[in-house]
Amino acid sequence: MNEHEKINYLEFPAKDIKKTKEFFTKVFNWTFVDYGPDYTSFSGAGLEGGFFTSPLVSSTTKGSVLVVFYSKDLNETEKKIEKAGGNIITPVFSFPGGRRFHFADPNGNEYAVWSDVSA
Repeated sequence: MNEHEKINYLEFPAKDIKKTKEFFTKVFNWTFVDYGPDYTSFSGAGLEGGFFTSPLVSSTTKGSVLVVFYSKDLNETEKKIEKAGGNIITPVFSFPGGRRFHFADPNGNEYAVWSDVSA
């Protein structure tokens, strides 16, 4: 449902749309709809969005917003990310309220995963 003046959609750069779709399908079970060769939309992420073909990447070192996923099993999610071709760029660390790690998708875009479950 579209809500007035609420975040409704996110778009990310992607060097390789095909690899992007494979990665997010394997790790997070997202579904995709293609709109030509240079754009795909995703759903099943909690918030809908899309990926557009671009040579750029999204990274906190460049001032980008950080998208943070939640996981009930941080270690299992980390394994799924690595198995699907993602790279852990900041190992698991503790912070007040939980633990998290940062990863890059096959395009080099940075994300994080956190958990309030200690393990």
